[in-house]
Amino acid sequence: MSVAVVILNWNGRKFLEQFLPTLILHTGDDAELIIADNASSDDSVEFLQTTYPKIRIIRNEQNWGFSKGYNEALKHVESDYYVLLNSDIEVTPNWIKPVISLMDADQNIGACQPKLIAFHDREAFEYAGGAGGFIDEYGYPFCRGRLFNTLEKDLGQYNDVQEVFWATGACMFVRADLFRQFGGLDNDFFAHMEEIDYCWRLKNAGYKIMYCPDSTVFHVGGGTLPKISSRKTYLNFRNNLILLYKNLPPSKLLPVFLIRLVLDFTASMKFLSEGYFKDSVAVAKAYVSFYKSFTQLKIKRSRIPHRKVNGIYKGSIVLVYYGKGKKQFSALSPAKFS
Repeated sequence: MSVAVVILNWNGRKFLEQFLPTLILHTGDDAELIIADNASSDDSVEFLQTTYPKIRIIRNEQNWGFSKGYNEALKHVESDYYVLLNSDIEVTPNWIKPVISLMDADQNIGACQPKLIAFHDREAFEYAGGAGGFIDEYGYPFCRGRLFNTLEKDLGQYNDVQEVFWATGACMFVRADLFRQFGGLDNDFFAHMEEIDYCWRLKNAGYKIMYCPDSTVFHVGGGTLPKISSRKTYLNFRNNLILLYKNLPPSKLLPVFLIRLVLDFTASMKFLSEGYFKDSVAVAKAYVSFYKSFTQLKIKRSRIPHRKVNGIYKGSIVLVYYGKGKKQFSALSPAKFS
Protein backbone atom coordinates (compact mmCIF):
# COMPACT_ATOMS: atom_id res chain seq x y z
CA MET A 1 0.00 0.00 0.00
CA SER A 2 1.32 3.44 -0.91
CA VAL A 3 1.15 6.31 1.58
CA ALA A 4 1.56 10.04 0.96
CA VAL A 5 2.18 12.36 3.90
CA VAL A 6 1.02 15.83 2.87
CA ILE A 7 1.72 18.95 4.92
CA LEU A 8 -0.33 22.02 4.09
CA ASN A 9 1.93 25.00 4.67
CA TRP A 10 1.12 28.68 4.94
CA ASN A 11 3.93 30.95 6.13
CA GLY A 12 5.21 28.13 8.30
CA ARG A 13 8.93 28.09 7.65
CA LYS A 14 9.60 28.02 11.41
CA PHE A 15 7.71 24.77 11.84
CA LEU A 16 9.12 23.22 8.68
CA GLU A 17 12.63 24.00 9.83
CA GLN A 18 11.88 22.61 13.29
CA PHE A 19 9.97 19.44 12.48
CA LEU A 20 10.95 18.24 9.00
CA PRO A 21 14.23 16.59 10.13
CA THR A 22 12.37 14.35 12.61
CA LEU A 23 9.61 13.66 10.09
CA ILE A 24 12.13 12.56 7.48
CA LEU A 25 14.01 10.44 10.02
CA HIS A 26 10.94 8.60 11.30
CA THR A 27 9.15 8.24 7.97
CA GLY A 28 11.96 6.78 5.88
CA ASP A 29 10.59 4.72 2.99
CA ASP A 30 7.17 4.24 4.60
CA ALA A 31 5.66 7.18 2.72
CA GLU A 32 6.24 9.94 0.20
CA LEU A 33 6.60 13.38 1.81
CA ILE A 34 4.88 16.27 0.07
CA ILE A 35 4.53 19.94 1.01
CA ALA A 36 1.43 21.69 -0.32
CA ASP A 37 2.06 25.42 -0.07
CA ASN A 38 -0.95 27.74 0.26
CA ALA A 39 0.68 30.73 -1.47
CA SER A 40 2.97 31.57 1.44
CA SER A 41 4.35 35.10 1.61
CA ASP A 42 7.34 34.10 3.73
CA ASP A 43 10.36 32.20 2.39
CA SER A 44 8.94 28.72 3.05
CA VAL A 45 9.22 27.56 -0.54
CA GLU A 46 12.72 28.94 -1.02
CA PHE A 47 13.80 27.26 2.21
CA LEU A 48 12.43 23.91 1.05
CA GLN A 49 13.95 24.17 -2.40
CA THR A 50 17.35 24.95 -0.95
CA THR A 51 17.40 22.65 2.08
CA TYR A 52 15.20 19.74 0.94
CA PRO A 53 15.37 19.69 -2.86
CA LYS A 54 14.09 16.09 -3.00
CA ILE A 55 10.82 16.87 -1.24
CA ARG A 56 7.98 17.42 -3.69
CA ILE A 57 6.27 20.81 -3.47
CA ILE A 58 2.75 21.48 -4.73
CA ARG A 59 2.08 25.21 -5.01
CA ASN A 60 -1.52 26.36 -4.63
CA GLU A 61 -2.46 29.56 -6.44
CA GLN A 62 -3.66 31.32 -3.29
CA ASN A 63 -4.34 30.75 0.40
CA TRP A 64 -7.43 28.57 0.15
CA GLY A 65 -7.45 27.64 3.80
CA PHE A 66 -7.27 24.12 5.19
CA SER A 67 -10.17 22.61 3.26
CA LYS A 68 -9.70 23.78 -0.30
CA GLY A 69 -5.93 23.93 0.18
CA TYR A 70 -5.85 20.18 0.76
CA ASN A 71 -8.53 19.40 -1.82
CA GLU A 72 -6.64 21.17 -4.60
CA ALA A 73 -3.25 19.76 -3.63
CA LEU A 74 -4.44 16.17 -3.28
CA LYS A 75 -5.77 16.22 -6.85
CA HIS A 76 -2.11 15.93 -7.83
CA VAL A 77 -1.23 13.07 -5.46
CA GLU A 78 -1.57 9.41 -6.41
CA SER A 79 -1.55 7.12 -3.39
CA ASP A 80 -3.66 4.54 -1.55
CA TYR A 81 -3.59 6.54 1.67
CA TYR A 82 -3.26 10.23 2.41
CA VAL A 83 -1.94 11.48 5.74
CA LEU A 84 -3.04 15.06 6.38
CA LEU A 85 -0.33 16.35 8.70
CA ASN A 86 0.00 19.77 10.32
CA SER A 87 3.37 21.46 9.99
CA ASP A 88 3.56 21.87 13.79
CA ILE A 89 3.61 18.11 14.46
CA GLU A 90 6.59 16.18 15.78
CA VAL A 91 6.29 12.52 14.84
CA THR A 92 7.84 9.56 16.68
CA PRO A 93 9.46 6.32 15.49
CA ASN A 94 7.11 3.89 13.74
CA TRP A 95 4.26 6.40 13.60
CA ILE A 96 2.84 5.30 10.23
CA LYS A 97 2.82 1.49 10.15
CA PRO A 98 0.47 0.80 13.11
CA VAL A 99 -2.24 3.03 11.66
CA ILE A 100 -1.94 1.64 8.14
CA SER A 101 -1.97 -1.93 9.51
CA LEU A 102 -5.16 -1.19 11.41
CA MET A 103 -6.84 0.29 8.34
CA ASP A 104 -5.61 -2.50 6.06
CA ALA A 105 -7.17 -5.06 8.38
CA ASP A 106 -10.64 -3.49 8.08
CA GLN A 107 -11.74 -2.01 4.78
CA ASN A 108 -14.68 -0.36 6.55
CA ILE A 109 -12.34 2.08 8.34
CA GLY A 110 -12.54 5.36 6.45
CA ALA A 111 -10.22 7.49 8.60
CA CYS A 112 -7.95 7.08 11.62
CA GLN A 113 -5.80 9.16 13.94
CA PRO A 114 -2.84 8.46 16.26
CA LYS A 115 -2.53 9.55 19.88
CA LEU A 116 -2.11 13.33 19.98
CA ILE A 117 0.07 14.62 22.84
CA ALA A 118 0.86 18.26 23.66
CA PHE A 119 4.31 19.29 22.40
CA HIS A 120 4.88 21.67 25.34
CA ASP A 121 3.53 19.26 27.97
CA ARG A 122 4.49 15.75 26.94
CA GLU A 123 2.49 14.13 29.70
CA ALA A 124 -0.83 15.63 28.57
CA PHE A 125 -3.19 15.09 25.67
CA GLU A 126 -3.39 17.86 23.09
CA TYR A 127 -6.51 19.94 22.56
CA ALA A 128 -7.03 19.31 18.85
CA GLY A 129 -7.53 15.56 19.00
CA GLY A 130 -6.38 13.81 22.16
CA ALA A 131 -7.22 10.12 21.91
CA GLY A 132 -9.99 10.56 19.36
CA GLY A 133 -12.92 12.90 18.96
CA PHE A 134 -16.61 12.79 19.83
CA ILE A 135 -19.51 15.23 19.70
CA ASP A 136 -22.61 15.89 21.78
CA GLU A 137 -26.10 16.08 20.32
CA TYR A 138 -25.90 19.88 20.11
CA GLY A 139 -22.69 19.89 18.09
CA TYR A 140 -20.05 20.52 20.77
CA PRO A 141 -16.89 18.53 19.98
CA PHE A 142 -14.69 16.99 22.64
CA CYS A 143 -12.06 14.26 22.87
CA ARG A 144 -10.97 11.35 24.94
CA GLY A 145 -8.45 13.18 27.06
CA ARG A 146 -9.96 16.67 26.61
CA LEU A 147 -13.25 18.26 27.64
CA PHE A 148 -13.33 21.94 26.68
CA ASN A 149 -10.05 23.39 28.02
CA THR A 150 -9.36 20.63 30.55
CA LEU A 151 -6.56 18.38 29.31
CA GLU A 152 -5.94 15.02 30.96
CA LYS A 153 -2.54 13.53 31.63
CA ASP A 154 -1.72 10.50 29.49
CA LEU A 155 -1.58 7.69 32.04
CA GLY A 156 -2.30 4.95 29.55
CA GLN A 157 -6.05 5.18 30.17
CA TYR A 158 -6.73 5.46 26.44
CA ASN A 159 -4.26 2.89 25.13
CA ASP A 160 -7.00 0.88 23.44
CA VAL A 161 -7.94 0.78 19.78
CA GLN A 162 -11.28 2.58 19.73
CA GLU A 163 -13.94 3.61 17.25
CA VAL A 164 -14.48 7.36 17.62
CA PHE A 165 -16.69 9.96 15.98
CA TRP A 166 -14.01 12.11 14.35
CA ALA A 167 -10.29 12.00 13.72
CA THR A 168 -8.20 15.12 14.14
CA GLY A 169 -7.20 17.06 11.04
CA ALA A 170 -3.84 17.69 12.69
CA CYS A 171 -2.85 14.13 11.80
CA MET A 172 -5.56 12.29 9.89
CA PHE A 173 -5.05 9.11 7.88
CA VAL A 174 -7.65 8.69 5.12
CA ARG A 175 -8.28 6.28 2.28
CA ALA A 176 -7.55 8.18 -0.91
CA ASP A 177 -10.37 6.51 -2.87
CA LEU A 178 -12.94 7.51 -0.25
CA PHE A 179 -11.51 11.02 -0.02
CA ARG A 180 -12.12 11.42 -3.74
CA GLN A 181 -15.49 9.63 -3.68
CA PHE A 182 -16.85 11.88 -0.93
CA GLY A 183 -15.48 15.09 -2.42
CA GLY A 184 -12.78 15.60 0.19
CA LEU A 185 -13.17 18.35 2.76
CA ASP A 186 -15.93 20.93 2.39
CA ASN A 187 -14.32 23.98 0.75
CA ASP A 188 -16.80 26.34 2.41
CA PHE A 189 -15.42 25.56 5.88
CA PHE A 190 -12.07 27.21 5.03
CA ALA A 191 -10.68 26.06 8.40
CA HIS A 192 -11.94 24.50 11.67
CA MET A 193 -14.29 21.50 11.99
CA GLU A 194 -13.89 20.42 8.36
CA GLU A 195 -12.46 17.10 9.54
CA ILE A 196 -15.50 16.52 11.79
CA ASP A 197 -17.78 17.16 8.83
CA TYR A 198 -15.77 14.77 6.66
CA CYS A 199 -15.83 12.04 9.32
CA TRP A 200 -19.56 12.51 9.91
CA ARG A 201 -20.23 12.14 6.19
CA LEU A 202 -18.22 8.92 6.20
CA LYS A 203 -20.17 7.64 9.19
CA ASN A 204 -23.47 8.53 7.53
CA ALA A 205 -22.33 6.31 4.65
CA GLY A 206 -21.56 3.42 7.00
CA TYR A 207 -17.79 3.78 7.47
CA LYS A 208 -15.88 3.76 10.77
CA ILE A 209 -13.48 6.33 12.23
CA MET A 210 -10.76 4.88 14.44
CA TYR A 211 -8.12 5.82 16.99
CA CYS A 212 -4.80 3.96 17.02
CA PRO A 213 -2.83 4.28 20.30
CA ASP A 214 0.24 2.50 18.94
CA SER A 215 1.17 5.64 17.02
CA THR A 216 1.98 8.87 18.87
CA VAL A 217 2.65 12.40 17.64
CA PHE A 218 3.27 15.68 19.48
CA HIS A 219 1.30 18.77 18.44
CA VAL A 220 2.19 22.41 19.12
CA GLY A 221 -1.32 23.66 18.26
CA GLY A 222 -2.57 27.13 17.35
CA GLY A 223 0.04 27.52 14.62
CA THR A 224 -2.20 29.44 12.21
CA LEU A 225 -4.65 31.45 14.31
CA PRO A 226 -4.08 32.59 17.91
CA LYS A 227 -6.23 31.01 20.63
CA ILE A 228 -8.04 34.33 21.21
CA SER A 229 -9.22 35.44 17.78
CA SER A 230 -12.56 36.80 16.59
CA ARG A 231 -11.82 35.22 13.20
CA LYS A 232 -11.47 31.84 14.89
CA THR A 233 -14.67 32.46 16.88
CA TYR A 234 -16.53 33.25 13.67
CA LEU A 235 -15.27 30.15 11.87
CA ASN A 236 -15.99 27.87 14.81
CA PHE A 237 -19.59 29.05 15.25
CA ARG A 238 -20.40 29.28 11.54
CA ASN A 239 -18.83 25.94 10.68
CA ASN A 240 -20.54 24.23 13.58
CA LEU A 241 -23.92 25.37 12.28
CA ILE A 242 -23.04 24.12 8.81
CA LEU A 243 -21.81 20.83 10.26
CA LEU A 244 -25.08 20.24 12.10
CA TYR A 245 -27.37 21.27 9.28
CA LYS A 246 -25.63 19.07 6.73
CA ASN A 247 -25.39 15.92 8.84
CA LEU A 248 -28.16 15.75 11.44
CA PRO A 249 -31.07 13.38 10.76
CA PRO A 250 -34.37 15.20 9.96
CA SER A 251 -35.95 14.52 13.37
CA LYS A 252 -33.09 16.30 15.15
CA LEU A 253 -32.81 19.47 13.07
CA LEU A 254 -35.44 21.74 14.65
CA PRO A 255 -34.90 20.84 18.35
CA VAL A 256 -31.11 21.04 18.05
CA PHE A 257 -31.14 24.40 16.27
CA LEU A 258 -33.61 25.92 18.75
CA ILE A 259 -31.39 24.92 21.66
CA ARG A 260 -28.24 26.05 19.84
CA LEU A 261 -29.81 29.46 19.28
CA VAL A 262 -30.16 29.85 23.06
CA LEU A 263 -26.68 28.47 23.78
CA ASP A 264 -25.00 30.64 21.15
CA PHE A 265 -26.81 33.78 22.31
CA THR A 266 -25.60 32.99 25.83
CA ALA A 267 -22.04 32.56 24.53
CA SER A 268 -22.28 35.88 22.70
CA MET A 269 -23.42 37.66 25.87
CA LYS A 270 -20.61 36.01 27.82
CA PHE A 271 -18.06 37.31 25.32
CA LEU A 272 -19.56 40.78 25.68
CA SER A 273 -19.54 40.71 29.49
CA GLU A 274 -15.86 39.70 29.47
CA GLY A 275 -14.90 42.53 27.14
CA TYR A 276 -14.53 40.50 23.95
CA PHE A 277 -16.77 42.70 21.80
CA LYS A 278 -15.38 41.44 18.47
CA ASP A 279 -16.00 37.83 19.48
CA SER A 280 -19.58 38.68 20.45
CA VAL A 281 -20.12 40.24 17.03
CA ALA A 282 -18.42 37.23 15.40
CA VAL A 283 -21.18 34.95 16.71
CA ALA A 284 -23.83 37.14 15.05
CA LYS A 285 -21.82 37.22 11.83
CA ALA A 286 -21.62 33.44 11.90
CA TYR A 287 -25.41 33.19 11.91
CA VAL A 288 -25.76 35.73 9.11
CA SER A 289 -23.28 33.82 6.97
CA PHE A 290 -25.00 30.51 7.70
CA TYR A 291 -28.43 31.77 6.62
CA LYS A 292 -27.02 33.49 3.53
CA SER A 293 -25.67 30.14 2.35
CA PHE A 294 -28.85 28.22 3.20
CA THR A 295 -29.84 27.43 -0.41
CA GLN A 296 -26.44 25.92 -1.17
CA LEU A 297 -26.46 24.02 2.13
CA LYS A 298 -29.83 22.46 1.32
CA ILE A 299 -28.30 21.00 -1.83
CA LYS A 300 -25.35 19.60 0.12
CA ARG A 301 -27.66 18.14 2.76
CA SER A 302 -29.79 16.42 0.11
CA ARG A 303 -26.75 14.43 -1.04
CA ILE A 304 -26.06 12.89 2.39
CA PRO A 305 -27.80 9.63 3.45
CA HIS A 306 -28.63 10.53 7.05
CA ARG A 307 -28.67 7.73 9.59
CA LYS A 308 -28.20 7.01 13.27
CA VAL A 309 -24.46 6.82 13.92
CA ASN A 310 -22.27 5.86 16.87
CA GLY A 311 -20.31 8.42 18.83
CA ILE A 312 -22.86 11.18 19.47
CA TYR A 313 -23.20 11.87 23.20
CA LYS A 314 -26.86 11.92 24.27
CA GLY A 315 -27.08 15.16 26.17
CA SER A 316 -25.19 18.41 26.61
CA ILE A 317 -21.48 18.30 27.30
CA VAL A 318 -21.84 21.96 28.37
CA LEU A 319 -24.24 20.94 31.16
CA VAL A 320 -22.07 17.99 32.20
CA TYR A 321 -18.88 20.07 32.30
CA TYR A 322 -20.09 23.37 33.76
CA GLY A 323 -23.19 22.22 35.62
CA LYS A 324 -22.13 18.85 37.02
CA GLY A 325 -18.38 19.51 37.21
CA LYS A 326 -17.35 16.43 35.23
CA LYS A 327 -14.03 17.41 33.69
CA GLN A 328 -12.74 14.12 32.27
CA PHE A 329 -13.95 11.90 29.46
CA SER A 330 -13.81 8.88 31.76
CA ALA A 331 -16.47 10.52 33.95
CA LEU A 332 -19.00 10.36 31.11
CA SER A 333 -21.46 7.48 31.08
CA PRO A 334 -20.79 5.01 28.24
CA ALA A 335 -24.54 4.50 27.95
CA LYS A 336 -24.88 8.11 26.81
CA PHE A 337 -23.09 7.40 23.52
CA SER A 338 -25.45 6.27 20.77
